[in-house]
Amino acid sequence: MSNSKFTRRGMLKTGAIAGAGVALPTIFTASSVAAYTNEPTGGSVTLGFNVPQTGPYADEGADELRAYQLAVEHLNGEGDGGMMNTFSSKELQGNGILGKKVEFVTGDTQTKSDAARASAKSMIEKDGAVMISGGSSSGVAIAVQGLCQEAGVIFMAGLTHSNDTTGKDKKANGFRHFFNAYMSAAALAPVLKNLYGTDRNAYHLTADYTWGWTQEESIAAATEAMGWNTVNKVRTPLASTDFSSYIAPVLNSGADVLILNHYGGNMVNSLTNAVQFGLKDKMVNGKNFEIVVPLYSRLMAKGAGANVKGILGSTNWHWSLQDDATKAFVKSFGTKYGFPPSQAAHTVYCQTLLYADAAQRAGTFNPCGIGEALEGFEFDGLGNGKTLYRAGDHQCFKDVLVVKGKENPTSEFDLLEVVEVTPAGQVTYPIDHPMFAGGALGTCNAG
Repeated sequence: MSNSKFTRRGMLKTGAIAGAGVALPTIFTASSVAAYTNEPTGGSVTLGFNVPQTGPYADEGADELRAYQLAVEHLNGEGDGGMMNTFSSKELQGNGILGKKVEFVTGDTQTKSDAARASAKSMIEKDGAVMISGGSSSGVAIAVQGLCQEAGVIFMAGLTHSNDTTGKDKKANGFRHFFNAYMSAAALAPVLKNLYGTDRNAYHLTADYTWGWTQEESIAAATEAMGWNTVNKVRTPLASTDFSSYIAPVLNSGADVLILNHYGGNMVNSLTNAVQFGLKDKMVNGKNFEIVVPLYSRLMAKGAGANVKGILGSTNWHWSLQDDATKAFVKSFGTKYGFPPSQAAHTVYCQTLLYADAAQRAGTFNPCGIGEALEGFEFDGLGNGKTLYRAGDHQCFKDVLVVKGKENPTSEFDLLEVVEVTPAGQVTYPIDHPMFAGGALGTCNAG
């Protein structure tokens, strides 16, 4: 792809707006005369990393910042290069992006949509960020993705698992490497059927926002299709810290499976409460009572401690995988920080490399050029096997892991074991699947 192609597109768009006498939105004041929003003019380019530094998902945010810093070091030729050495694309040479040194600014989403939008807006307007990445909440991701679409910059989503991010709320300027709720359910259902049978009664506790809703919908549909009965679905506020009042009714519901559609600190607290109520030791309907956590992470497992033993869930990636890319990333991250990376760290590191590589291949920082370079891009060597960035919805399709809490962990980091690596084909769905309907991708906005 040529740089001139995308530069001309941006200039024509700006000219058309100016010719029509329409005032440019104030968010673009720094770039109103440029071919596209925040076109770099000096020797550096600025990326914006917007993560939860406070709130219920702050642990994930801290690990994301570590990975972002590592990715920037690698792009600038510092350190051992990490997964740049295993990435199937060989465009990145450790000399920045398109010869420009990579710099970054950070913001705190607070795990709140309004705060996240304000932080991203500031990084775009005041700091000149050409790309925004990060987040550990789908509500935040959808809000910031919408802002980036309006602002004319690329949004490389962080940890967002709601179907809506690349479903009804998808945007042309937004891209997601992380898997989603449908994929978790598609990977988990066969394992649940084999281990727990088809005659089960499930009770759902669900975080009351976009991710929880779509996770509940996905896992309920998948389990009901194999014969399970859904006893109840109860929504819980994201700000909850004590789930005792939600756990107590489960005891007399006739359910023999509790599905916790919770993440981060919510899951740690709700699982702890469930264990305190003795659910893991109960027999109901002649069966051992089981607890399922559809979306898992090592950081959550660490927070929940011994309570996670034997509990099934899914994850996007795990540091114990033995492919060359995973080993390279774990070595690089571990050398710098002294412990293995989480799936949140892996996701945002990959997204940073994928953005940089797309800019290199497109020959421009114009978001429309980068978007075209990412659409339909097939790659390997970033830790999940062969991966496709699907053009129609900007969702990555790759292998998904089913994991469970280890019965006899060897360290505070060795808490999950991989039960099954579910191939990408098993979790792939058509773009017009009903769970993802309702929104159009639209067209790229270069500002």
